[in-house]
Formats: sequence, C-alpha cells, structure tokens
Amino acid sequence: MVRCLVGVLKHGYMHGLKNIQRFASTGLLRTGLYDFHVENGAKMVPFAGWEMPVQYKDSISESHNNIRTQAGIFDVSHMLQTKVSGKDRIKFMESLVVGDIAGLKENQGTLSLFTNEKGGIIDDLIINKTDEDYLYVVSNAGCADKDLPLMMNQAENLRCKGLDVEVDVICNGLLALQGPAMVKVLQPGLDFDLSELPFMTTKSASVYGINDCRVTRCGYTGEDGVEISVASGRAAELAQHLLNSSKDVDCRLTGLGARDSLRLEAGLCLYGNDIDETTTPIEATLAWTIGKRRKEEGGFPGADIILKQIKEKPKQRRVGFTSTGPPARGTAKGKRQSYDKAA
Repeated sequence: MVRCLVGVLKHGYMHGLKNIQRFASTGLLRTGLYDFHVENGAKMVPFAGWEMPVQYKDSISESHNNIRTQAGIFDVSHMLQTKVSGKDRIKFMESLVVGDIAGLKENQGTLSLFTNEKGGIIDDLIINKTDEDYLYVVSNAGCADKDLPLMMNQAENLRCKGLDVEVDVICNGLLALQGPAMVKVLQPGLDFDLSELPFMTTKSASVYGINDCRVTRCGYTGEDGVEISVASGRAAELAQHLLNSSKDVDCRLTGLGARDSLRLEAGLCLYGNDIDETTTPIEATLAWTIGKRRKEEGGFPGADIILKQIKEKPKQRRVGFTSTGPPARGTAKGKRQSYDKAA
C-alpha cells in the first residue's frame, strides 16, 4: 500500500489521499493507475501537478471519435473527492457555492460554483446529496490546493460557531466511463439497473464484484456516461473488467487529450481556460447554476455583484464559436465578417 500523504501537501491537511504517490525524480503525483497506464502504452505528461495519460496508442482524434460512437475510460483519479458530513452540511455547502443544495433530492447531484467576494469563480464542482447522510463532492485537480483549504477553513469557522460539519478527503480512484455504449459495458457488472440511475444521480453499488463503489451518472464529454469512485487498490482491476466487458463494444482507455477536445466540442467550461477568479457565473453564461431560491435569498460569496449582473446584464459574456478546417488554437486570431446577435 502506498503511504498516505498530505491531502494538499503544502497546506498540511492530513486527511488521506491513499491513491497518491509523489516521485522525487519528477516532483509529480501519480494515481493508483499509473503502472496500468504505462503497461497499456500511455504517453504520460505533466498535468496539474500529476503524471497523467494524454493519449494511448491511437491518436487523439481516433480516441475522440471512439467516445462519440462507442465507449472509453478516463482515469480522473487526480480530481479532489470529498465527503461533507454533519447535520449542518447543507448550510456549510451553501455558504460557499451558488447552488440550491437544500433543494436536491436524495442521491441527486448538481454542477455548482465556489465563488469569491468579488463574484469570481474559484472553481466549478459537482455536489451530490447522498442518502447516506453526507454530500459527495468532486472538484478539479488543478484547484485542489485552494478548494481544500477553502472547505477546511470554512468548516472550522462554522464549528467555532457551534455548527456540526466535517470535511474528509475520499482516498478513492475515479474512473469515467463515457460514450453511447456505456450501458452495454457497465450493466453486466452492476447489482442494479442503470435505467434507474438518470443523469446527475448517484448510487452506492457493487461494480464487477467490487463493493463500496459510488456510481454517478455524469461526465465531461457530452455523451452518456458515469463516474465510478472505487478503492484505489482495485481501480486497475475495475478498468480491466470494463475493457473486457463486451465483445460488441470497442471500449478503449482514453487520455486527457481527447477529454479536452470532447468537452470543447460539447461547449463545456474548462477552469483556468474559459473561467477563473475574474469571471462571474453570469459572464460565464452559468447563471443556470444559481438556484431560484439562492437568487432570491443570496447568502453566497459575491452574491451582491452576481445578482446585480443578473438584473443589469454583464459587460462581457462567454460565447461559443464554430469553425471549419483544422481546430483553432487558443491563440488564433479571428476575423469577424458577420454574426448573429446572441439571445
């Protein structure tokens, strides 16, 4: 078993992360699937302080198209998984994010945003209200060094005021199985019917004989998919089961290169690229993440600025473009000939 290191090392939060190894030769972290990636021909690159697979033996375009037509597996174990418990967990979470967490049904999840006092986005995250008396939260690896201190410090502040809340890092691996053939790959190994798990819902389950997994129907590709939180030591075993599941499906290991092209094609935000701490939810066209009750009551960081922008409209707004030919780079210069005014 790999030695359990500090949650976010430089902040000294001793809360687990048993799936992390840091290697002196690179200074980078490795997920529990590192050896599995290398054995399967992955090209490993630095990403948000981790060594992650950018692609395998096929090209990024081939991987991209395979997800659109078949199924693929991403290792997203580098993402920060946390468990928020205690009777005041909802009040705690709503003190940090714009979403209506109290309004979620059991085992329902939502995309939400950590915001700062200026209304800027600290990070985007998925919050699931489980039926096991805790919130299951997944946020970006690249923001872990600020997300975890933010949550820990706020939890401590609320405990000093007599509230009951705890934040713990979940030390699991995390696999994202995505693509239109996802059900064919996953259903044979489940102890429940996937038709009972609609989009943005979550369930604790056994997956291919591995107990205590959490299956959440979501993803970052624009396709049907799930993310499976699994004990780090059994993540490679689960990945192999998924690859071998169906002779009728070309299920492949897929790298972060295709993950980025897929999310871009689907119009999904990438933190640090499309949104950051200088971008408000309204400017990012993410006003839909703010629950109706939260719009009426406020109570989240930067609420005055954000709610004012809803009424008065922002001076800038994120928009999408379509192009022909080779994919445009982020530094490409555009020439405007004509446009349709955004609604």
